[in-house]
Amino acid sequence: MVTRTVDLRSDTVTKPTEAMRAAMASAEVDDDVLMHDPTAFRLETEMAKVMGKEAGLFVPSGTMGNLISVLVHCEIRGSEVIIGDNSHIHIYENGGISTIGGVHPRTVKNNQDGTMDIDLIEAAIRDPKGEIVYPTTRLICLENTHANCGGRCLSVEYTDSVGEIAKKHGLKLHIDGARIFNAAVALGVPVRRLVQAADSASVCLSKGLGAPVGSVIVGSKEFIKKARRLRKTLGGGMRQVGVLCAAALVALQENVLVMLDGDHKKAKLLAEGLNQLKGLRVDVDAVETNIVRAVALSQSHVSNTTSCFNPTPFTKPLNYIDFDALVYFEITEDSKLDAACLLKKLEEHGVLVMPESSTSLDV
Repeated sequence: MVTRTVDLRSDTVTKPTEAMRAAMASAEVDDDVLMHDPTAFRLETEMAKVMGKEAGLFVPSGTMGNLISVLVHCEIRGSEVIIGDNSHIHIYENGGISTIGGVHPRTVKNNQDGTMDIDLIEAAIRDPKGEIVYPTTRLICLENTHANCGGRCLSVEYTDSVGEIAKKHGLKLHIDGARIFNAAVALGVPVRRLVQAADSASVCLSKGLGAPVGSVIVGSKEFIKKARRLRKTLGGGMRQVGVLCAAALVALQENVLVMLDGDHKKAKLLAEGLNQLKGLRVDVDAVETNIVRAVALSQSHVSNTTSCFNPTPFTKPLNYIDFDALVYFEITEDSKLDAACLLKKLEEHGVLVMPESSTSLDV
């Protein structure tokens, strides 16, 4: 009988703390569309300072933040952005850069560690001499940490190298930093150093930081001026938004070091535990932050395994799992296990899951 539910669907299911709720209740507010909300201004100023940029802008979601950033850098329809083939912007953001912005994505293969080969990035940049037939490359996008690659961190050195390529060719660099604070904590470097080479970055407040809503995009004052207008165009201009920003300020001030490092350690413990389950394999060394990837092995790799997933106990009790994480299960083609069966078994054991496809689950 399940006595406790372990909710590992995503680090987006965090709940605001009592301190956040109190801050929201007492937040000083005004009309943010008119740029008069003092709490929103405090958050935007503080985030810009932490990220080492001139200005910031609160937006309702990371998807909107990335879309606005791409559109600012690619003002001319038909522009092209170089982006990872496994990146969040390319896969999970409804193709908004194309459908709304008329921006063409030119994908480069993401390596297992979330990087794209520098030479492949440079090779993907269009030759201006071919503009009569080709889109014009104007932007490169990176993702740090890289969610689909298991929360892997992009190093300062790598990001700087991409930044150098962008400058060499007169391009802009945007970083989807939904979990950039996870990367900073894991790498032991100031978060501003991870975006130093970037012209803009987006930061999610409602994942590991634990605020209920929103993201902040940062960049130059001119970038944010254009971003603010696009936010209004896209329906993201809100009035007394300080109620939301107050919770985000608490998250920024209290949760970064205390919560994220603990999340990473617990994710590693979870990975080690999953690795002891019959029929599952996890590359524990690849678990750098709060995302764990597990592979369900085929029958040829597992002896005496039933046709459906039958978990054996962790060496550590489940009640140690209390943190913000994502776990991805990938099922090999020749496995007798399928996503529906695994989903059912996990829920029977009190683990909440989200089906992603017939061969994978997010939990």
